[in-house]
Amino acid sequence: MNNNLIKKIAVVGPESTGKSTVAKFLAAHFNTVCVPEYARYYCEGLDRQYTLQDEVNMYHGQRALEDASHALVQNDFMICDTTILTVKIWCDHLFGGTPKEVTDEIQRRKYDFYLLMDIDLPWEDDPLRDFPQEREHFMAVWEKELTTLGAPYTIISGIGDERLEAALRYFKTMLL
Repeated sequence: MNNNLIKKIAVVGPESTGKSTVAKFLAAHFNTVCVPEYARYYCEGLDRQYTLQDEVNMYHGQRALEDASHALVQNDFMICDTTILTVKIWCDHLFGGTPKEVTDEIQRRKYDFYLLMDIDLPWEDDPLRDFPQEREHFMAVWEKELTTLGAPYTIISGIGDERLEAALRYFKTMLL
């Protein structure tokens, strides 16, 4: 399949908003590829606080996973459980800025649409999550970043099956 014809759908948002659950659900429902979040694998192996270089490493890993996943697509689209835009958001927040190679790639790497997960889910503790008290802040950051990119997105809300059904309904309208 021609990589340029593959639609890329990104599932993004603040921590503990059901991104992975929704991304896996949609991929399973439509029998397509779900590109996992590289940062989760990367950070599971860290025994220290991550650095700016770690963020750059996660950027390269996410890009590589996404690029390699193109070869596995059997239909017209793939689901991305986050994007490299996450690296920018964390770099800006933690280190006061983002390396140019990341921001340049964000401008080049396009997605057909984004599902922005709302912060209406209860927080679930996880050793890889850092800011339960700043969910509203990060939701606003995501909206600002997507708007700045001119990215087509919708906010997906709801608890449990409601959230999955909302994502599925919106996804189907985007495919038509």
